[in-house]
Amino acid sequence: MVGLYFFLSVFTALSTLAAIIQARQISYLVPVYFLAAWLCGELALIHIIWQVTLTALLAFVGVFEAPMAQLALFIFALSWLGLFYLHGQAMNTQQHLAAALRQGLGDNFRRSIPEEREATLVDYIRTGSWMRPFAYQRPGVLLHSHLPYGDAGKRNLLDVYEPQARREGGCPVLLQVHGGAWMIGEKEQQARPLMYHMAERGWVCVAINYRLSPRSAFPAHIVDVKKAIAWVKDNIEQFGGDPDYIAITGGSAGGHLSSLAALTPNRAEWQPGFEDVDTTVQAAVPFYGVFDFLDRNDIRPGMSMDDILGDRVLQCPRVGNEALWDAASPISHVSEDAPPMFVIQGTHDSLVWVEEARVFVNELRAVSKQVVVYGELPGAQHAFEIFHSVRTDHTVNAVAQFLEWAHARWLSGRS
Repeated sequence: MVGLYFFLSVFTALSTLAAIIQARQISYLVPVYFLAAWLCGELALIHIIWQVTLTALLAFVGVFEAPMAQLALFIFALSWLGLFYLHGQAMNTQQHLAAALRQGLGDNFRRSIPEEREATLVDYIRTGSWMRPFAYQRPGVLLHSHLPYGDAGKRNLLDVYEPQARREGGCPVLLQVHGGAWMIGEKEQQARPLMYHMAERGWVCVAINYRLSPRSAFPAHIVDVKKAIAWVKDNIEQFGGDPDYIAITGGSAGGHLSSLAALTPNRAEWQPGFEDVDTTVQAAVPFYGVFDFLDRNDIRPGMSMDDILGDRVLQCPRVGNEALWDAASPISHVSEDAPPMFVIQGTHDSLVWVEEARVFVNELRAVSKQVVVYGELPGAQHAFEIFHSVRTDHTVNAVAQFLEWAHARWLSGRS
């Protein structure tokens, strides 16, 4: 019992340290570091609760007479200090994102949102939400699962989150593209806190599967995303959605694909068989996306993605195929016609580095006629918003504010 307690103290202390530091150039240790930092950073207070509970139980049975147990308790105490720091850092997410929204949209941006829609926005989070990280369902939302949008079987299925409360003129649509390094992932696994939050507030949300590598090579992934946009255009009215307003979001590979789709509307070679469909989206919210396959700014020296991209995703070497690698990079398509975008990135992301988001945002801001909001979250790891947490719920609130603002502005422009 004492030995196990000591092992747990060391393990949790190292996990806490991993969440606090920003580790780079750690090669094959990246998966271990990421998992430890991710789960510890997002669930800091929950870790404190189970660790303190375990300590109290062991104190009750009298194990702390042993010197090793006392040392373990000291290590746990140091870890608790770090976990409280991480919890406080996550609680500050609202301040960082509020500042980002004000900088990008103006200090009084919420005044341009209709009063009845502004009333749906919240600036607080509920303890009962982030203390139950995997309790996703919300009242007033109907889930329609496994609807086909293409002919690729399971990989061309989508889910629709339909709000029971309909809007006059149709509900705006949010299309979610999952991540997973273009090789793994399912539509049910990511962004459920965001989709239920938005559907509860009168948005129709659509989560898609798409063809994965290595079975399918790029551009199959983006073709499927655009095919899903075409499906939404043709079918979303039966679920109460407005086919004329589609926002797109996604994390990691989904951040790459959602931003690429937003920046390349109506690209004929990526719309085989549906070239005439308008695949323009009206807003985009990419999370921690890969924006430059060529890494032309040398952001990832020693941690290159070239092997994965060349061997599995693009399935051709970079040398001699630069045109395809360039075309697959969202940063190559920034233009004045880009839709309003809200780019979100964590400073401690060990899989997609924060510098890549900064470069992409700077390039976009230099040319786009639309707003570009950039939310950089101190301490946030990759995939931070997959389940409910303090950071996730604050971020979901901020995304809702951006989307409502973008939709209100679109409605005003259309009228």
